[in-house]
Amino acid sequence: MITKKDLDAAIAECQGKRNPDANTCIKLAAFYTIKREMFGNTERDESYSYAPAPNQNMVEIESDSEFARAVSGMSVNEFLPIIDELMSTLQIIQPRLYGAVMVKLA
Repeated sequence: MITKKDLDAAIAECQGKRNPDANTCIKLAAFYTIKREMFGNTERDESYSYAPAPNQNMVEIESDSEFARAVSGMSVNEFLPIIDELMSTLQIIQPRLYGAVMVKLA
């Protein structure tokens, strides 16, 4: 049986690598996943991450749709010009749908 102490030790070992490679990252992700599934997500360790620091202007959508996955993590400045272009096209091609979206946004 894997204990929480074993997982913490394995995580610490991966985090201690000076130049982590893809295998180290895969192991680290697996250890964190196992730990979360076995012991819950009671603590949050953000001390080791390749992800950029959290940004208030990042898009976060609680959905598993293809669209949500595509825009997840994008900055608002990357995201809005795309939506603006889509809405301009929609206004011409489907004015009723455009109007309905605008009503929801208001």
